Amino acid sequence: MAELTGRCMCGAIRWSHPGPAIRNLVCHCRDCQRATSAPFTAFIGLAPGALRWTGAPDHYQSSPGTWRGFCRTCGSRLYFRSEKWPAEIHLHAATLDDPELHRPDRHVCVASSPGWLHLADGLPRHDGFHANPAGPEAD
Repeated sequence: MAELTGRCMCGAIRWSHPGPAIRNLVCHCRDCQRATSAPFTAFIGLAPGALRWTGAPDHYQSSPGTWRGFCRTCGSRLYFRSEKWPAEIHLHAATLDDPELHRPDRHVCVASSPGWLHLADGLPRHDGFHANPAGPEAD
């Protein structure tokens, strides 16, 4: 797998990771909807120890034990990190330099999707999270 790289909209913050991705998903939870002002967001789950930043993302604690990173210059959302998944950091796939490198394999928290949203991509859908935070096993 090629190195994954990405950046915020203004380029003040860049990230890189040697891969591979731990998770490739699309989240429909209300917290992600509010954080991104969108009906869903795509994430790439990565090992945080291998992630490298150029520039310093800011973050805020969106709920107890959960942080969301962003660029303080342009406001781009960069990541989601939670104590529930200590071995993962979830980068917004839209920040990838090459968005074709993200291939989501499922939708999670679809119970929170707005009624007008109808996706026809054929990916598995889960009302909650599809895997235990401790491992990649499917529910």
